[in-house]
Amino acid sequence: MQLWLERTVERWAARDLRWTSEIHRVASWPAVVFALVVASRLANGALWYALMVLFPLLGGVTGTACAMQMAGAGVLNLAIYRYLKPRVCRLRPCVTCPGVRARARPLDTYSFPSGHTLHAVSFCIVITYHYPLAIVLAGPFALVVAISRLVLGLHYPSDVAVGALMGIGTAALVLLVN
Repeated sequence: MQLWLERTVERWAARDLRWTSEIHRVASWPAVVFALVVASRLANGALWYALMVLFPLLGGVTGTACAMQMAGAGVLNLAIYRYLKPRVCRLRPCVTCPGVRARARPLDTYSFPSGHTLHAVSFCIVITYHYPLAIVLAGPFALVVAISRLVLGLHYPSDVAVGALMGIGTAALVLLVN
């Protein structure tokens, strides 16, 4: 059983490396890199903070509830992110993969999980719970943020996938607690 598990992990790690290299090829297109850097920077926090301020001002009770749940999800996401990154210690693909270079400055040293994806997915779910039509903007934005982390050479696909799953979980938890 242990040998099977080790081989399975090795196969997934090899796929992760292969997919990282393939996805990073898109980084040779300057216009795409520019757009993804902009999306990634927006997801650094400024956009989320602005929305948390604007929702109560423009949306009344619904906006206040949305902003409060976004703040709760943000705190939970940050706690998870800050706990896991230094314990897993997975170096970024721009450090470990030949041919993959960072196309944006990373906010920290380690790659697992993708905090940008964690927050984007979580906030997207909370926002669309309160404002269902927002999925038209929030959904594609969360997807672009996730893709940006891969193309910019900052994360492996598994970092982004786990970040997205965690974002789903934290959003569900915050919405259930309400």
